[in-house]
Amino acid sequence: MIRRRDFLTDLTRYAALAAGAPAMWHIVRRLPGAGDPFTLGVASGDPSPTGVVLWTRLAPQPLEPLGGLGSTRVEVRWEVAEDERFSRLVHKGTATAIPELSHAVHVEVNGLHPGRWYHYRFLTADGASPVGRTRTAPRPTEDAPLAFAVASCQHYEYGHYTAYEHMANEELDLVLFLGDYIYEQGAIPTRVRMHAGPECVTLEHYRQRYAQYKTDANLQRAHARFPWLTTWDDHEVSNNYAQDIGQFDRGPTPATAARRTAGYQAWWEHAPVRIPRAANWHDLRVYQRMAWGRMADLHLLDCRQYRTDQACGDGNKPVPCGDWSDPARTMLGAEQEQWLIDGLKNGKGRWQLIGNPVMLAAPDIAPKEGTVVYMDAWSGYPAARDRLLRAIADHAPNRTAVVTGDIHANYIWELKTGFDRPERAVVAAEFVGTSITSDGDGSDVSKYYYPNKLAAPDSLKWHSARRGYLSCKADATSLTCDVRSLAFVSRPGAPLTTASRWKLTHGKPGLEAVGA
Repeated sequence: MIRRRDFLTDLTRYAALAAGAPAMWHIVRRLPGAGDPFTLGVASGDPSPTGVVLWTRLAPQPLEPLGGLGSTRVEVRWEVAEDERFSRLVHKGTATAIPELSHAVHVEVNGLHPGRWYHYRFLTADGASPVGRTRTAPRPTEDAPLAFAVASCQHYEYGHYTAYEHMANEELDLVLFLGDYIYEQGAIPTRVRMHAGPECVTLEHYRQRYAQYKTDANLQRAHARFPWLTTWDDHEVSNNYAQDIGQFDRGPTPATAARRTAGYQAWWEHAPVRIPRAANWHDLRVYQRMAWGRMADLHLLDCRQYRTDQACGDGNKPVPCGDWSDPARTMLGAEQEQWLIDGLKNGKGRWQLIGNPVMLAAPDIAPKEGTVVYMDAWSGYPAARDRLLRAIADHAPNRTAVVTGDIHANYIWELKTGFDRPERAVVAAEFVGTSITSDGDGSDVSKYYYPNKLAAPDSLKWHSARRGYLSCKADATSLTCDVRSLAFVSRPGAPLTTASRWKLTHGKPGLEAVGA
């Protein structure tokens, strides 16, 4: 395996080249052949008070290997301005799109003013990219409110990205994406629109899949409209994987490890994120913390790379079984778990927000058959879940909200320090966002929705399995989340409704339903 120092040297060299460092290779200014080089749009992410990451990928033939550019290295200019016409430039520079990174460009812009909106674009000799809009985080001492959307699970085959069309019309500071940006499976002809290429296993497979998803105009518009904070779940590699163990593996395998390496590199190439702190492409640290002034600390988790394999053979299983309750089993790994607990303990933000790819609350999947839980979510890791809930109770009670993806439905939960003791006090809330498209048009009630025996009967406040996203706002007194809902995704044009609205008042236990 490549050593960490060598990997960082290579990646830093590539990134430096892409940022405009002197190159040893021939760099062209005009692309070979015809075609728009910016078919995948632009994006920004990871905002700080003085900077942001800008992203694009040159791909005039997006579904072809390396976007149709082959081994060409292409000069790309970038500009940041205070206005959409770029008459008031504040920063500009040159980057190089190189084949080693699939001609993706990550520009880490610094020296910006806190709490400001900016416009950005990329240019080649063949034309200009769409104009993107981004912003910096507030000053660390500022009490600025935070408006953010929560999205996950955008299976291309299941429908149209109408949710993003509506999201782009909102006034948001940030989009929080919680996993399943792509789905790795091969094409299924009966779906609304088909995947290109086979099931993703190699780096080129994953690159093609990301390119196909990023050609969607509504997804491009949402990326161009706001900065994103992004983490992954399982389908960026393969369904329900854990470390180097696939869903049907009995232990780590070289094939699963190689697939994870390919999936992680392709994810980084297509996400507006910074150069990773990593040992190699197989080991990317994506969990991170971002402060939004004094208003909120946002802790973004990785629930795949470090977890113990699912107990009892995965799936929905009656408990107790096997090593399900073993305190040594972990969802986050020891280092990330301690990082999160320390962040909650030391967090200065008025609100503590946890971006969480899989559901923390513990519904009973089949109450008529005894206690049955879903082993892939936190309910399959009860000791680790209870450690996190205890840390919230100890360090940030009633000012913590967990926002979650994965389950293709909305669940609004009040969280207690244990799911076997319903008399315990409420210490936090969990807002589970539905999918953008996954599982198709959806329904009012999920096939996974059952009465809950593992918590107090009123811990689950609301549920729906329609498609959409969450739109939330944190201010000094409350955190409010609106459930944005679509009646269908199997065809374009679905109107948007606010199906439910919930408020968490700072310092007060429990959730309150407010008029939508």
